[in-house]
Amino acid sequence: MANESARGLHLTALVPPNRTAVMGILNLTPDSFSDGGRFVDPQTAIAHATTMIADGADIIDIGAESTRPYGGMRPVTAEIERERLEPVLPAVVGLGKPVSIDTMKAVVLDWAIRQGAAIANDVWGLQRDPDMARVVADHGVPVIVMHNRDEADPAIDIVDDMLAYFERSLAIADKAGVLREQIVIDPGIGFGKTPGQSVIAVAQLSRLRTFGLPILIGLSRKRFISSIVPSDPDQRLGGSIAGHLLAVQEGATIVRTHDVYETMQALRVAEAIQNARTGSAT
Repeated sequence: MANESARGLHLTALVPPNRTAVMGILNLTPDSFSDGGRFVDPQTAIAHATTMIADGADIIDIGAESTRPYGGMRPVTAEIERERLEPVLPAVVGLGKPVSIDTMKAVVLDWAIRQGAAIANDVWGLQRDPDMARVVADHGVPVIVMHNRDEADPAIDIVDDMLAYFERSLAIADKAGVLREQIVIDPGIGFGKTPGQSVIAVAQLSRLRTFGLPILIGLSRKRFISSIVPSDPDQRLGGSIAGHLLAVQEGATIVRTHDVYETMQALRVAEAIQNARTGSAT
């Protein structure tokens, strides 16, 4: 059965060793901030996943409810999420790359893992739906816990807030029986942060390495880029790549992006230059 293929997979089996992993974004929503409505047709969505894998994606992240952080999203029921996922998820799982499910609902996560999803991606870091950690533990899958806030507070030290938040998430995970080595942390760029705080979160990403866990960075096309250089979402490729490369230097090991080929190319070139630099020094 599909769920048995996902159960028990270790995080190290889902991401490549010795290089940065690339996670391609597949939004099945009409209201996502960057590509809302582009992939609501199932065949178009499956074709896009196929293209992202051909372009170098190591993981496909599928979401069926918009989590856009600056308003405009429309909350949906678990039933609607499943209706959007049903014609797409099994087919994308069948493409052979690990699939993560981007959902805030434990009931959707449970269903998606039974269809073959291999990773849980919770934008509320196990702190919103009280059943989320239990479902993750029951299935034995890796989980991405993201920092989030109901609203931004420009007065706080955002990295201190992230550190305290992740301590809570890890405590919830431990209590539920989620293995620590199955956890990835995500600073949640743009979520509950001012644009300036998003910049600080990337600049000080290395402070999150204190947890000794893999770090996912996802700043693809985010609004903070426009606060630096005014731009529409589809004009932010350069800023996205710049931010991702600097985040990798600070310790990120997984990059979540809309633009898989361009991001993969930038990462591989940066890695080749770094390897040559290291080799010439020895």
